[in-house]
Order: sequence, then C-alpha cells, then structure tokens
Amino acid sequence: MFEKIDAIDTKISKLVRMDHGESPWWKLVTFFAHSGDSWFWLAGLLISLVLFPSRRPLATFLIAAILGLAVIVMVIKFTVRRSRPPGDWGAVYRNTDPHSFPSGHAARASLLAVIAVLTGPVWIAVLMGIWAILVSLSRVLTAMHYFSDIVAGILLGIAVGQFVVLIRPLLTALLPAVF
Repeated sequence: MFEKIDAIDTKISKLVRMDHGESPWWKLVTFFAHSGDSWFWLAGLLISLVLFPSRRPLATFLIAAILGLAVIVMVIKFTVRRSRPPGDWGAVYRNTDPHSFPSGHAARASLLAVIAVLTGPVWIAVLMGIWAILVSLSRVLTAMHYFSDIVAGILLGIAVGQFVVLIRPLLTALLPAVF
C-alpha cells in the first residue's frame, strides 16, 4: 500500500518538476524557493527588533514561532529520514539537510500565513497566503521536495500557526518582558 502511494507521489512530483534553468520562469521559481528560508526570516526579524522597538513583541513572537516549528520539523525529518528527490539545484539544502519530509519551507510559509490570517489586516493575510502557496509549489518545482512533503509541511504549518496564536496571550502573560 505504501509503495503504491509513494509511486503516485513520485509521479506527481516528476510531472510538476521544472528542469534546472530551462524555463524563463526559473529565476522567479528559485526566488520563491529561497524566500521561505529560515535564515532570511530570522535575520529580518532580528533587524526589526533593533530598528522598530514598537514591533518588538510581534518580532519576538514570530521568532519563537519559527524556531519552535523548526524543532518540530527537524524531529520529524530525522525520524522519517526520507531522502530528497534527485536533482541538481539546491546544493546548500541537499548538503545541510538531506531529508525532505516534511518541507520546512512549506511549514514555515504556512505558519506565517496562518498567523497573518488570524492576527493581521486582510491585505497582509491575502499576500501571505499567496506567498505561502508559491513558496510551497516552488519547492516541488525545483525538485527539493516531493508533493507529499509539501502537503505535510502545509498541514503542520497550519496546525502550529493556529496553536501559537492560541497560546500567544498565555506567553505574553507569563513572559511580559519578552512578548
């Protein structure tokens, strides 16, 4: 049964995959693939901690949510140990994180989109939702993940996003100096 599901997943992933650099869309796809990188978001949020003191509670909350999700994703990845699909693009990802299930990028993008939907203005929620879909798809298009890795990452990001928004008032009450 699992072999059949895996074969369907591999087939779908191969159909969606783009060949490295052959499409005029390749640069846009790789831009979205990189835009979900944890270092990018953490660096931006750390800079905002310094430059925008009024946004410190939100930046701290987002940093904690991203790091908490990263721990969950890595525990699952090193438990499941599913290898990434074969491919040439993304050597940095392939060397530092050889496991693909679930997609950390899809999980992180979904987490941030859910937080935006539940706490932000509508226009940011819409933009973040579209961005999360593009990041997730780009990970299959670049052959960094199988389709099921993305689905699992999206579901995980949605669940963790809802959870952290739910517990944010508790975190704020317990650690008012931080949040």
